[in-house]
Amino acid sequence: MSWGHRLYTWISGQLVGVDRAGNRYYRSRGKRHNRERRWVIYKGEEEASRIPPEWHAWLHHVTSAPLQEEAASRRPWQKDHLPNLTGSPDAYRPAGHALRDGRHAPATGDYEPWRPS
Repeated sequence: MSWGHRLYTWISGQLVGVDRAGNRYYRSRGKRHNRERRWVIYKGEEEASRIPPEWHAWLHHVTSAPLQEEAASRRPWQKDHLPNLTGSPDAYRPAGHALRDGRHAPATGDYEPWRPS
């Protein structure tokens, strides 16, 4: 986080809450253009996919207040957050990908190309 952002948060920010990951959510003390400004300060790496849905809705002015803790509680079917690995060495690469092994399965002969009649 830049010093300018830190200074703006200290001067103009009002802490609204903290999520389970430790991200801190702020709103501006005054309104500008009839709308308050909302932002997040991430704990650790700045990764937008780490924002839970209830805070995402609040950040984008879908709701006027963040959801209550009981409404935001985890369901049994929800998985833990996984960071976006695109572009990293741990990114998904299917079999035959040039950066994995580069070998495709041999053709089976069941393909028949379309020919206009």
